[in-house]
Amino acid sequence: MAVRTEPTRARRILTPLVTILALLAIWQAVVSVGLVPNFLLPTPVQVVQALVEDAALLASHCVATLAEAAAGLAVGVALGFVFAVLMDRFEGFYLAFEPLMTISQTIPTVAIAPLLVLWLGYGALPKIVLVIISTFFPITVSLASGFRSVDPDVVDLMRTMNASRWQIFWYAKLPAATEQFFSGLKISATYAIVGAVIAEWLGGNEGLGVYMTRVRKSFSYDRMFAAIIVISALSLALMKLVELAQCACMPWKRAERNNNDR
Repeated sequence: MAVRTEPTRARRILTPLVTILALLAIWQAVVSVGLVPNFLLPTPVQVVQALVEDAALLASHCVATLAEAAAGLAVGVALGFVFAVLMDRFEGFYLAFEPLMTISQTIPTVAIAPLLVLWLGYGALPKIVLVIISTFFPITVSLASGFRSVDPDVVDLMRTMNASRWQIFWYAKLPAATEQFFSGLKISATYAIVGAVIAEWLGGNEGLGVYMTRVRKSFSYDRMFAAIIVISALSLALMKLVELAQCACMPWKRAERNNNDR
């Protein structure tokens, strides 16, 4: 039986890059030969042209969306951490709120956003609140699960050494939950951008969601795709920042990744 080897770093980069370039070439060819009407689907070249022409405008809208996403993500992470600690400390708190948080995720954000706009107005506040709602659940669930994944023998050993609850939390539970926390944070980072854009669709004066609404009304689909590219780029950038933070907080993971790349 052949032994499966880990792909090199160059292969992990080149394989998806070649795949994306091939899909873009197919997209360009399909529209150019008329299989799909150009007024329904712009070519990649037209999307890039729109991206360049509206670069300054898109950048100004990016600032507003990023500010809303960052503020909501920061509050969502803080609230998620507090709730996860309370759920780990008090069993009754866990039993009371865990089902409610699960049920809350069955409600689509596009259904909540109009209510927030009606209640909180057309400023930044409803956008930030929607981002908080979107990012709160992954952080809370990942941390609560991480706290409960600690080896009971480790906790018992620390108790026999007269360790306090705070010491058990700091030296045993928090390190055990770190990796799951960053996994939840990656999900929350993408939700933050998407949540802000969804809220901007329904009202506001600035932001990528407002930009998309305006170009949609003028049937400028090339600019719509340009905005989608920017949103994806922002989400990927936030995920990369989370990965860098994870490497800084968990240097042993960076060492493992370097060993796999060799």
